[in-house]
Amino acid sequence: MVVELWETVKETITAYTGLSPAAFFTVLALAFAVYQVVSGFFVSPEEHRPRSTEDYPQPEPLPPPVQLGEITEEELKQYDGSDSKKPLLMAIKGQIYDVSQSRMFYGPGGPYALFAGKDASRALAKMSFEETDLTGDISGLGPFELDALQDWEYKFMSKYVKVGTIQKNDGECKESAEPSTNTGQEASAEVAHGETSRSIEEKTEETTEKKDVANGDAAKED
Repeated sequence: MVVELWETVKETITAYTGLSPAAFFTVLALAFAVYQVVSGFFVSPEEHRPRSTEDYPQPEPLPPPVQLGEITEEELKQYDGSDSKKPLLMAIKGQIYDVSQSRMFYGPGGPYALFAGKDASRALAKMSFEETDLTGDISGLGPFELDALQDWEYKFMSKYVKVGTIQKNDGECKESAEPSTNTGQEASAEVAHGETSRSIEEKTEETTEKKDVANGDAAKED
C-alpha cells in the first residue's frame, strides 16, 4: 500500500513539474532555506530571542500551612478548593492534610477533586469514586483494602503537612462511654449479689443455731 502510494506521488511530481522526485525535493529544501534567510532581514532580533523563564508569569508561592486543630466534617467542606484564598485540605482516617501543593490533582477540575474537603478514607481504600464511599467509615473493609488505605496514609504523611483532626460526633462519644457505664452497672450487680448471698448465709446460720438450741433444750427435758 505504501509502495503504491509512493509510486503515485513520484508520477504526479514528474507529470506536473517535469522534475524527478529527488530534484523536486532538493528545490523545495533550497526554497525553504532562502525563505528563512530573507525573512531574517525583516524581523527584529528581539523576536528571534528565545523567551526566558522570566518572561512567563510565575505562580504565586504557597502560603505556609495553617494549623486548624480539631474541626468538624462540615467545617472541612469549606476547604474543597472552591475558594482559592483558602488552603486545599483532605483527610485520611480522621487526620487532615494540606494538599494545596497538588491542586492540579485535588483542586477543581482535577482527577481527585471529589476527595477534597472530605475524609475520603473508604473511597481511597476501595479506589472508588462513588458518592457513598466518600466517608471516613472504614468498617467492613477487607485486608487488601486496608493495606491500600495504609499506603495512602504513608504517602500523605511523607508528602503533606498535617494541619488538624476531624472532631468525633456525639454518637461515637456515647459509644466509647457505654463500656464504662456497663462496667459500673455490673459492679453494682455483683455487690448486690454478694450482699444477698451474705444475708442468706447469716439467716441459715441463725436458723441452724436455733435448731441446735432447741435440740439441746429438748435433750435436757428428757
